[in-house]
Amino acid sequence: MSEPRVAGRERADSRVLLQRARGSGSLSTQQRSETTRILNLYQEGCAKIRLPNTHGHALEAVLINTAGGLTGGDVLDWSVDIAAAGNAVLTTQACERIYRSIGGDAQVTTTLRIGASAHLDWLPQETILFAGSRLDRRIEIDLAAGASLTAVEAILLGRDAMGETAMDAVLKDNWRIRREGRLIHADATRLGGSISERNGPSLLAGHRALATMVHIALDADAAARRCRSVRELLPAGQPIAASAIGERLVIRALAHSGLALRRMIVPILDHLSGADALPRMWHL
Repeated sequence: MSEPRVAGRERADSRVLLQRARGSGSLSTQQRSETTRILNLYQEGCAKIRLPNTHGHALEAVLINTAGGLTGGDVLDWSVDIAAAGNAVLTTQACERIYRSIGGDAQVTTTLRIGASAHLDWLPQETILFAGSRLDRRIEIDLAAGASLTAVEAILLGRDAMGETAMDAVLKDNWRIRREGRLIHADATRLGGSISERNGPSLLAGHRALATMVHIALDADAAARRCRSVRELLPAGQPIAASAIGERLVIRALAHSGLALRRMIVPILDHLSGADALPRMWHL
């Protein structure tokens, strides 16, 4: 006997659409009496932006993902526009967590525009990749004439306390930084579950934490001076190095734990920051 049809009821074998996190947040600034102030703020879905009270001249904004993490199919977009002569620092409330995916990538897109003679510190806390997670992250940054930037992105492969390695996590990370439309920095990273990627001496060499820091100075001479001063802060015998090419300074670091990574990169970020101090979330 055939199954009777019931009007308005989906068949038991119909495809179930899983709930996904969607978030979009944007922020723009203006200058008032040489102080950077908020001009426009927009937030939708799981993306929230908070502006803590500070005593410095730089505007501080905290980006929050109220979904508590991301998984396959989730989409998060951030967009920030800093006015000419502005000074701002952006951070996150906590580490972003990328959980196991049952299909597709978690997608995070960040677009930063820095006006003439302005400075931006892009200082999100670490991203933690859990076992089976998939992250596709894109960062687009455009600087006007005379603008400068300090940016960091750090990745932890699993949680330190649990001894996780997240061997099957997949990361696709693409940076594009332009000055007045001219490409000055391009960085593409792909990390999969290969043993050679994790243990190769020219790759992760068995480390579980990695960070890339980029500082865009006003010109090549300024970047070279910054590079010399940063090298004085590098801990001896540790897998961390700095190089300057043109107006950009790039620092890469590896560590066996998130805490060890922070101990290496926090003094450098404090040195390169354009604000009076690092955000409270970055204090060890």
